[in-house]
Amino acid sequence: MTTLTTTPDGSAARRSVPPPSPAPAAGRRRQGGTVLAVPALVWYLVFMVGPLLAIFVIAALHWPGMLQPVSFAGLDNARVVLDDPVFWDAVRNTAVQLAVAVPVMIVCAFMLGYYVAQRPPGHRVIRYLLFIPGLISTPAKAMVFYAALSPDGLLNGGLESVGLGSLADAWLASPSTALACLIALDIWAGIGFTAVLFAARLGSVPDELGEAAQLDGAGHWRTMWSVHFPVIRDYVGVVTMLQFLWTLFGSAQHVLLLTQGGPGTSSTTLSFLVYQKAFIAADLGYSQTVGVLLFLAGLVGLLTIRRVFRQNY
Repeated sequence: MTTLTTTPDGSAARRSVPPPSPAPAAGRRRQGGTVLAVPALVWYLVFMVGPLLAIFVIAALHWPGMLQPVSFAGLDNARVVLDDPVFWDAVRNTAVQLAVAVPVMIVCAFMLGYYVAQRPPGHRVIRYLLFIPGLISTPAKAMVFYAALSPDGLLNGGLESVGLGSLADAWLASPSTALACLIALDIWAGIGFTAVLFAARLGSVPDELGEAAQLDGAGHWRTMWSVHFPVIRDYVGVVTMLQFLWTLFGSAQHVLLLTQGGPGTSSTTLSFLVYQKAFIAADLGYSQTVGVLLFLAGLVGLLTIRRVFRQNY
């Protein structure tokens, strides 16, 4: 950009003027983006980081109820928890639940997702059918299982109708089967939704990969596990993390609705123990001490799953 200026002798001269710097506009854009992120950051700090810190604080307190006086307990709550046989029963039940429900759910869901991704006849209808358990509320799912597993329910009626009445049992009230029923509910509730997620991811895998494997003589089973699985290995890890967290922290609602942790402690899980001690026994210090241990178990589990499913290339 140039401008005309007058010299001392009265003649006109041209002088170059540098263009305005665009830096202020870029700075305003960056500042505007930061301002837009502030509400989400405040929400995260108040409702995510705040409760997490509160768990560690309450775990160090002796707090026998919401309206009761609070005193500092230090590590006393941890000693009480570790000396409590109910806690170790909950640890065992949670470990069995995770060891059975998560692998079965992921393997079966991956196989179902692979089948749907091959676009068989009626694959759109199959997607909707698989998604139905995810659309049903938790109390409704619990009522379905209660109707099937109660002493006069559908399962015992079916066994009697085929001459196997001797195998009938009070499935939800038996110490040997109560936890297995809860695991079956976890698998049934999560397998369809997980299969739909896998089908969506497998649908983005190029068809040429499967066709090349089949031209080389690989069947569907080998193509599924040796070709498609390695391609979406990282996605399998993400879905496994989600189901691990859901099973670890979300099992309390199924226990509460169906077994109340019984009979005895045969179906008590760590997440239900947190609820039971906080809202039934009114021992908030004990409850949040278990919550801290549950948080640490979840963190270790996530890191382990991430390492197992990490891509090797």
